[in-house]
Amino acid sequence: MLEIPTFVQNFMNQFSSAGHKIYLVGGTVRGLIMNHKVSDWDFTTSAKPEEIMRIFPHSFYNNQFGTVGIPIEHEGTSYIFEVTTFRKESNYSNVRHPDIIEWAETVEEDLARRDFTINAIAYDGSKITDPYDGQIDIKNHILKAVGNPDIRFKEDALRLIRAIRQASQLGFMIEPATMKSLNENSNLINKISWERIRDEFFKILTSDHPAEGVLFLKNAGILNYILPELNECFGVDQKSPERHHIYDVGTHLVESLRHCPSRDPITLFATLIHDVGKKETYSKDEKTKIITFYNHEVVGEKLAKKIAHRFRLSKEQENKFVTLVKYHQFTVSEDQSDKALRRFIKNIGKKNITDMLDLRTGDRLGSGAKLTSWRTELFKKRLIDVQRIPFSVQDLKITGHDVMNMLSIKPGPQIGEILNKLFKEVDDEKLPNKREALLKQLTTFKKTSK
Repeated sequence: MLEIPTFVQNFMNQFSSAGHKIYLVGGTVRGLIMNHKVSDWDFTTSAKPEEIMRIFPHSFYNNQFGTVGIPIEHEGTSYIFEVTTFRKESNYSNVRHPDIIEWAETVEEDLARRDFTINAIAYDGSKITDPYDGQIDIKNHILKAVGNPDIRFKEDALRLIRAIRQASQLGFMIEPATMKSLNENSNLINKISWERIRDEFFKILTSDHPAEGVLFLKNAGILNYILPELNECFGVDQKSPERHHIYDVGTHLVESLRHCPSRDPITLFATLIHDVGKKETYSKDEKTKIITFYNHEVVGEKLAKKIAHRFRLSKEQENKFVTLVKYHQFTVSEDQSDKALRRFIKNIGKKNITDMLDLRTGDRLGSGAKLTSWRTELFKKRLIDVQRIPFSVQDLKITGHDVMNMLSIKPGPQIGEILNKLFKEVDDEKLPNKREALLKQLTTFKKTSK
């Protein structure tokens, strides 16, 4: 018997008292079986939407799929319980939504239309209904379609990427017949909006097994449709004299994703595609056998912009994504000047420093290198130190008002010119960014202006 909170059981009892059957269903039941924390409570019931709304007058029904939302408050936490009337299988002419909605009489009929066996399990508070042996598949860590996988994927093509997303999140393998069907129906992903693809793809990237998820996408043929730039990198060799890489470009990128410590989807996405420019810039010297990829980051920047538009990234997301790819090839050397380090920070932005270092960590480990080096650790320390020096005129310890007061001049372009001269001296480390020193330097401008 699965343990469910008292407030959830009390909610279900209200249906029973009104003469209706109700079950917890789908991912909710799977989570309870796997002892995962459950925060989304989904239900299926024999009650029709209008009957549900009579029991819960404060509920809302604004869709055509039989799902009623019911706001629930419990111990200061707000929930939306989604309750859907039993439904039958139907025709899906647009490979996304059923043409018509037909109510079913039993929970078994409703479970027959579900996507995967691990989601086709219902629980009424005392008994589990599991007609497709989903519990066995959960125990064996297998993701398997309900019934004929071709039918399941042609009903709703979003299931193609949802299968891989759930396998990545749960650490499951995909059953061979289901995997074969994924491959044979992979072109149907073109029927799905990029917003939905992006959302599922980001869940793969932030799952516990993102590298396996990307390899599932590749093996299922889906990667070629949604991210061909990456798919084409597999087989592009990097192993050569004077190079540290041990994988081809595509495998390196997947391994970089695997080892990237970030949980931010944009950083993970940038890590996954940071070297996609290498395919176009590949060159091999036939005498020395040395492979080079000159200016691959320049090509990568252009490809990153295309990918960002395709995945409908926001402007802020796109800027970060492209910046990380563009500047990922940064130099780490003990000989770098503070000015060079400040230029690096200006290029990527202070808020992106940690993300860029996370990408570099993934890049190193995904190349077969060690986690870090003394040069990298020194670089990190110096990045902190150089941030004490101003990055723009606005960071100076004096203002335009100080210039006007000290030099007895009126507002105008001359103020900005003087501040820029002061900033250049500070940036060149000829002058400290201290108020007293800056005011003293202003006196020299006063003398020369006479």
